[in-house]
Amino acid sequence: MKPLTKKILIYSGLSLDIIVTVFLFVLSIIMLATMPETYPGFDMKMYYESHPGFITYLQANPTVYLLACVLPLVILLIGNIFLLILFINKAGKKKAALSDLSEDQKAALRAEILKEMDSPEEKK
Repeated sequence: MKPLTKKILIYSGLSLDIIVTVFLFVLSIIMLATMPETYPGFDMKMYYESHPGFITYLQANPTVYLLACVLPLVILLIGNIFLLILFINKAGKKKAALSDLSEDQKAALRAEILKEMDSPEEKK
C-alpha cells in the first residue's frame, strides 16, 4: 500500500472514530438530560405518544439505546485501547539512528568508541 493512501486511510478512520464517538456521547447526554420525571402511575408509552421523536423513543426503549449507543461506544473504546497498545509497541521497537542524535551525543559516542578501541582487551 502506498504511504499516501495509508496516511489518508489512517486520518479518515481517526476522523470517523472521533465523529461517531462525539455523536453518540452527545446523543446519550441529551437523552439522559431530558429524561422525564417518573412518579407512581407514570406510563412511558403514553409519554412517548404525546412527545414523538428519536430521543423519546430511546428513552422508552432501553434495549434499543443499549444496542444503538452504549454497545458501539464500548466497541470503539476497546478498539482504541487495542490500537494504542499496538502503537506503543511499534514505537518502542523503533531503533535509534545516528541521524537522530545531536552533535553533543555524537561527540560523546565517538569518544567512547575511541576509548574502547585504545584499551587492551583481556585475553582468556
